[in-house]
Amino acid sequence: MLLTFCALLLAQAAPSDAPPSGIPGMAQVQGIPSLLQSGVPEVPRALRERLGQYQNARAAALLDVMPDGSAALISTRFASTAQLHLVEHPMGARQQLTFGEEPIGSGKLAPDGRSVYYLRDVGGGEFFQVYRLDRRSGRSELLTDGKSRHEGLILSHDGKQIAWASTARNGKDHDIYAGSTADPKKVRRLTEREGSWEPVDFSRDGKRLLVVQERAVDDSDLHVVDLATGEMRQITPKEGKGSVADAAFAPDGKSVYLATDRYGDFNSVWRIDLERLGQPPASTAFGKGQKWDVEKFAISPDGRTLAASVNEDGWSRIYLAGTNGGSAQRLDLPKGIAGALEFPEQRSDILFLAQQTARSPTDVWSIDLKTKEPVRWTKSEVGGLDTDAFVEAELVRYPGKGGVSVPAFLLKPRSGGRVPVVILWHGGPEGQSRPTFDPALQFLVNEMGFAALAPNVRGSTGYGKKYVAMDNGPLREEALTDIGATLDFIASRPDLDKDRVAVWGGSYGGYMVLASLAFYGERIRAGVDVVGISNLVSFLKNTQAYRQDLRRVEYGDERDPAVRAVQERISPLNSVDKIRSSLFVVQGHNDPRVPQSESEQIVKAVRAHGKDAWYLLGVNEGHGFKKKENRDYYSAATMWFLEQELKPRGAPPG
Repeated sequence: MLLTFCALLLAQAAPSDAPPSGIPGMAQVQGIPSLLQSGVPEVPRALRERLGQYQNARAAALLDVMPDGSAALISTRFASTAQLHLVEHPMGARQQLTFGEEPIGSGKLAPDGRSVYYLRDVGGGEFFQVYRLDRRSGRSELLTDGKSRHEGLILSHDGKQIAWASTARNGKDHDIYAGSTADPKKVRRLTEREGSWEPVDFSRDGKRLLVVQERAVDDSDLHVVDLATGEMRQITPKEGKGSVADAAFAPDGKSVYLATDRYGDFNSVWRIDLERLGQPPASTAFGKGQKWDVEKFAISPDGRTLAASVNEDGWSRIYLAGTNGGSAQRLDLPKGIAGALEFPEQRSDILFLAQQTARSPTDVWSIDLKTKEPVRWTKSEVGGLDTDAFVEAELVRYPGKGGVSVPAFLLKPRSGGRVPVVILWHGGPEGQSRPTFDPALQFLVNEMGFAALAPNVRGSTGYGKKYVAMDNGPLREEALTDIGATLDFIASRPDLDKDRVAVWGGSYGGYMVLASLAFYGERIRAGVDVVGISNLVSFLKNTQAYRQDLRRVEYGDERDPAVRAVQERISPLNSVDKIRSSLFVVQGHNDPRVPQSESEQIVKAVRAHGKDAWYLLGVNEGHGFKKKENRDYYSAATMWFLEQELKPRGAPPG
């Protein structure tokens, strides 16, 4: 549920030979060599066993489909980490293709089915490498340099060409590389420009490549590269700015479809005529007047059908429309959250998608566009739990400073009464809490009897570009008032106990946890900070070089004295003397986004001021915990921490 908080905020930097921690007295967690802890007491066995069933839920992410729609490539977990599997018919057995120790969450099938291309890192460091798996031999071959960061892996529609983005040139900027799959080690660099560039789509004839240049979540541009000459043309207007949520060539190659907020407050889909650049784009059924964000879209191979997933107040709705106009038709699917959306290369009559609900994990489905009937391809296990007993999220809203209305999702135990509350801060900051499938949160609500409240404070995505920009730079100081508004909302509810409140979040959500404790700590008992930012200035200085400029757009440039003054003022580390609440800090050793130093400096500072802090370090993890044994222990320790802090005063332990 809500950005899957217990698998929270997943990312990773190259492993280091340095000592794993600067915190004195770190000790190995019994039975888990990859975890070190300081100050974390033994977690009761009964709690771990009670939680274990919830932790054995799985999911199946859709990565690609065969051109004729006869098979789907998925990522799912059967041991410690998610690996690649092939499903060759609806509800067929999952044929495992990769068996490594590191998780794999992206992959592309060659059209002939003989090869699979995928990205994989080491230890959660996010220095992803490109591999090719030969399905006949079962062996994987490294195609990249083994040290730079690679992302955005795509294949051409006929499978003869490959492209990706890489920092190989200077370790900072992401350039575009492309070449033949016959010899992918000889790809050539297409761009040598500053910033973050990524390939999006090949034209059907394989002669052009669509690439995106991203400066911020709300400031990106699309370009078309001629693969023969290297010539690049910008196809979005040079004036103004806008997002690029999704983009693709039309099958005939004469136009490009683009999901952007450039022409309104929400991401909508427009068609750009490549022969008439500079002219206004053509509106689609998801264009002018769109009142919610289009998350992603797919164009049928015959060019006649546009399928789109629309984020309506946090839930995904799937629509179909003709590319030549007309109204959109909503598919009759359970209310949930959509993942991938894809037409097979040779089929315009079938749409593949991944979807989850609050009561069912992500699974793969296909839709017959003639009958509109969904066909289930996977059914992921949920640890033998009765998911009918899972609690649905309730959408609530409450006022914030300056007339802002803050949307949030609330889960309450069925038992009723006045219950403790755990506030879940999402990451990003350009993220959104949504009613996803999260068994650990269901455990928190159903087994522990706590309510969970997941706000989408100003700066969250999903509510228009004006809302996203409300916390940029120095505005973040005002955005922190939404913490107080959230606590006021809890106090206004007779079913929520304002005197038993905890906060939990990862990445930017971890910053929000620490900010909550530093600036509103008298109203909060405890906080769980996962890979969180403790000082905005040191974070911007020490995050990986390829991320600095993107993050400065969001947080402000710390090199500007006026901006830096605000950042220092709202950095929890500088107000650590105000922290009185209990604190649990969780960190991945190889995190490239929020470096380990952010966690360790807050732990040291809190302890120096006479307060204890639990600290858990995953030595083979990055920006969150991806390996099951690590994630299981982290979740159990968190539940034990919350149970001790939020139980009624004077109640016996356990």
